[in-house]
Amino acid sequence: MLILEDYLLLTLDDVTGKAVVDASYREQVAAGALLVELALLGRADLAGDGDGGRVGRIVVRDPSPTGNALLDEALTVVRSREGSKPKALVAPLAKLKPASRAVGSLAERGVLRREEGRVLGIFPTTRWPAADTRHEDGVRADLWRVLVDGGAPDQRTAALVAILAATGQAGRVLAAGGGQGAPAVVDGGTDTGARRRAVDARAKEIARQSWASEAVRAYVEEVTAAILVGATVAATAAATS
Repeated sequence: MLILEDYLLLTLDDVTGKAVVDASYREQVAAGALLVELALLGRADLAGDGDGGRVGRIVVRDPSPTGNALLDEALTVVRSREGSKPKALVAPLAKLKPASRAVGSLAERGVLRREEGRVLGIFPTTRWPAADTRHEDGVRADLWRVLVDGGAPDQRTAALVAILAATGQAGRVLAAGGGQGAPAVVDGGTDTGARRRAVDARAKEIARQSWASEAVRAYVEEVTAAILVGATVAATAAATS
């Protein structure tokens, strides 16, 4: 599974198939997740002192195919804009419609189920309830271990946590279910808000610290900052519409 796919599974309601986050910036989040995945795979990186004076700009370290069509298309886009800041690549990558395509792929693989319907009997709508939750349950259990029990994340989990932190969704997605055998973060008690804030704070801490490479940390920070800007713009547009 891609990090992008894990994010989508966490932010789709398993029963209703509706997104539990604002879908208006979901493609930007997905684009950022693709950039982070390319970094963890060693395909993309931030240039250093020995890279021709482009310190802090994106550089392709390995142009070979990843074996995933969506990632390979993203890598092609990155190669065409090599020398840009990572945040400058979020918008071009969002044009690939990575979230929509990843959801469709999850349905084709039997993880989600496509349900067509109409709002008010007129407007067509598509929902994506869960068909097989085994992978998502494992992801939630790992997030619980890291964000609630205080365990150390591997880089892939840290990357997913960084994206959840950038979108302010860490506490919310764990509130929807704690994974295999884990209680929900939100249990109806009076400290619900405090517990969610604690999870969000832990997610931000991991996003800042849990990286073996300083370059990868800086790269992920830039990408998640671009995601946060997209979320803010989307929320402002929704509030004023």
